Amino acid sequence: MERGKRSIFLIVFVVLAASCAGCDDQQLKWRRWGPSCSTPSSSSSIKKFGQSIIFPLYGNVYPNGFYFVQVYLGYPPRPYFLDPDTGSDLTWLQCDAPCVRCTTGFHPLYRPSNDLVVCRDPLCASLHSSDYKCDTPEQCDYEVEYADGGSSLGVLVNDFFTLNLTTGVRMSPRLTVGCGYDQLPGASDHPLDGVFGLGRGKSSIVSQLRDQGVVKNIIGHCIGGQGGFLFLGEDVYDPSRITWTPMSRDHTKHYAAGSAELRFGGRSTGFKNLDVIFDSGSSYTYFTSQIYHALLTLIHKELSGKSLKEATDDHTLPFCWRGKKPFKSTRDVRKYFKSLAFSFSSGWRSKSQFEIPPEGYLIISSKGNACLGILNGTDVGLNNVNMIGDISMQDKLLVYDNEKQSLGWAAANCEQHPRSSSI
Repeated sequence: MERGKRSIFLIVFVVLAASCAGCDDQQLKWRRWGPSCSTPSSSSSIKKFGQSIIFPLYGNVYPNGFYFVQVYLGYPPRPYFLDPDTGSDLTWLQCDAPCVRCTTGFHPLYRPSNDLVVCRDPLCASLHSSDYKCDTPEQCDYEVEYADGGSSLGVLVNDFFTLNLTTGVRMSPRLTVGCGYDQLPGASDHPLDGVFGLGRGKSSIVSQLRDQGVVKNIIGHCIGGQGGFLFLGEDVYDPSRITWTPMSRDHTKHYAAGSAELRFGGRSTGFKNLDVIFDSGSSYTYFTSQIYHALLTLIHKELSGKSLKEATDDHTLPFCWRGKKPFKSTRDVRKYFKSLAFSFSSGWRSKSQFEIPPEGYLIISSKGNACLGILNGTDVGLNNVNMIGDISMQDKLLVYDNEKQSLGWAAANCEQHPRSSSI
């Protein structure tokens, strides 16, 4: 089981008690900046927007099954590894408050500040319904539950994030995070210190930074086979080289693009008007049961008469195939498979096509077999949603522009980092 399943049907309880058509086949070139300056600076010296914060991404889809960023929190600042998740809003860390139940992370438990978020705080209010009664006004408790069975219970606190801007300014804004003192691991649990919430809600880190005038409410990431980078803000990419499509108005809590048609090998599969969610909190891609089984039929038909045979003894993923000799990379097997694509009819200038080559839906298992990294979303409770996960975002720059309510992508070399805030 993998981490993405927790993001889509995120349940948040707050207990107040205690475009350019054809651009995606071009390599995007990153913008460059002048020399960086590591001198700490107060927020008064920060200009309004026109700047970004960049984090290196570490990890891979397989065998790790997750990516993470390193953030510095508290005073003095201490490092923590967080799971960047565009499918959920709240950033939280396993917390020594003291901790009732915590899983093993990379670093010692986060020791919170004494700056509790009170229940009347607008950010606290954004996490619960308007008719919720406040029993203890001095604090805002939270509980988040994820679709894979994992959960975090804790209290909201304010603390300092140490950030380096692309303008060369270092700053330490005070942001709200969850101090999680009671965690239950889910089926896709990973040994990280917490979650870096990048969703569309008011409590997300980028939304808080936007409210403080630090960066625009824009998120982007470039996921490679062995890491990549994540950015918050606007000056990393050239918008004219991005393929854009509007965000769906039917999925206001998730980064979704609607009215998509699924194509296989350049031809329509007959599946149209599909809802598609982009979620960095998912290692793999999920299709609805009907589309998933139709895709399996197309793949099996495509492989008929070829040298690949189903590897029923390989349980890395539900479907794997072996060749005459073990495969070393997805490049060895791409000739046997066809590309997929979601074609969005609501592109800004024309139809926007998100292509998924074989490398974007296959992994090579430890046994040297090719395994299908597209799973049945209906089986894990995703209902009628199709979800694009990390595997299908590889070698692309993904941009989630909350300012313009649009999603964009372009082919990119994710091993070529812009200047990073965390190095």
